Parts: sequence; structure tokens; C-alpha cells
Amino acid sequence: MAMYESEHTKFMREWMAKHPEQVEEQKKGRALWWDRPQDEETNRQYAVGRVAQKPYPYSTEG
Repeated sequence: MAMYESEHTKFMREWMAKHPEQVEEQKKGRALWWDRPQDEETNRQYAVGRVAQKPYPYSTEG
């Protein structure tokens, strides 16, 4: 059974095959937005300051 592959995925596979220099650019972009070092102290502060959300946030009752 063949797996579904979207038009966008096909386009990107073809694009990357035709433009191998874009692999480095892709890695730079990912590093810029996603692959960042985590600060454990900041994460701990966020966890401590987190406010529990109501089960249904649009409820008008207390």
C-alpha cells in the first residue's frame, strides 16, 4: 500500500533535490527559531508561576 504524500511535500522533495545548497540554509533557520539552549531556571520560574486553567475557559460561572 502506498502512503499518501501531499503536493507540498512532493514539491519540497523536488526543490531540495534540485537545490542542495538550501540544506545549510534550512539548518540555519531551524537553529534560529527552534534549536535553542534551554535555561532551566527560567523554565522553573515559568512552572511555578503557571495558573491552572478552568476546564472550560469560556464559562461565565465562578
